[in-house]
Amino acid sequence: MNDDRPLQNTADNHDPPLEKDFSNGYGHGNLNNNNFTMGAEDSNGGALNRIRTAGSISMSPELFEKLYLSPENRVKGDLRKTFGNPTPIALIGFLLSLTPLSCDLMGWRGAGGNGASDSAAYFFFGGVLMILGSIGEWIVGNTFPFVVFGTFGAFWLTFGGTLVPSFNAYGAYVTTPAQMAGQDGNPGNPLGLQTPGFNASFAFFLLFMGLVCFIFLICSLRTNVVFFLIFLSLIGAFGCLAGAYWNLALAYENAANTMAAKRAGRLVVAGGAFTFVTSMAGWWIFFAIMLASLDFPFSIPVGDLSHIIKGASEKQKVKDAV
Repeated sequence: MNDDRPLQNTADNHDPPLEKDFSNGYGHGNLNNNNFTMGAEDSNGGALNRIRTAGSISMSPELFEKLYLSPENRVKGDLRKTFGNPTPIALIGFLLSLTPLSCDLMGWRGAGGNGASDSAAYFFFGGVLMILGSIGEWIVGNTFPFVVFGTFGAFWLTFGGTLVPSFNAYGAYVTTPAQMAGQDGNPGNPLGLQTPGFNASFAFFLLFMGLVCFIFLICSLRTNVVFFLIFLSLIGAFGCLAGAYWNLALAYENAANTMAAKRAGRLVVAGGAFTFVTSMAGWWIFFAIMLASLDFPFSIPVGDLSHIIKGASEKQKVKDAV
């Protein structure tokens, strides 16, 4: 006899929300298990809905934080089951821009030029992929990664644009007739890179990027250790690079100030070392997310912090329960 009763889910009503991504051992659905029955008289729509439910996977708060780099939150609708996880695409855009730049800043194998050779990568990997990832995080309701990826997507577009001569970011600082000779109608006079005004001004942009990273650092205390390390090292990187540009401004203002030029060189290398640490932490978390997304039989730890520092809503629930 066919059982025409509605589908009864044996899972606890308080389980984490069903997600599209995979986890190891968290409520795997299977069409052959006993969690539901499908009668012969079920409509096609009802059967399809049950298959979709069986193909969804319950996710622990720890896995949610690893996949989305944000504490688990409740959002309306099923967008997380409809769309793919946007976090990895934003991360790979960030990493394929930052990792080569860190090597350039440290001068490995003769690299240099503050990463000017990778200007296109800053636009198409750092800018485009991170903005797309940011929009994806916004769609699925993850505010923190949405803001982080959007901020760094805009950073890479800004950094890449500064290096492009047609933006005239540094050429605008060339004001003396001798320096402007032969450059009429040609934006992006390279002599602008050697002006105190440009270097001192660009340093402020890097300084306040460090301030943004400090705010992100505090917020990341509710995510994981690796994400926290990324922002911690970025604060050091932006601080060193801002100091390098201020010292370059001093050196270009007074050619006899050789100490400022040497300090600038050391600070650039230190900034590259900090960003290299950032990159390695980023590759680790990217690998962890990809393994979890594909339901690999093993995983690598990221040091979940979401269960250590409880959210205000969780603390309120505890108070209400007392």
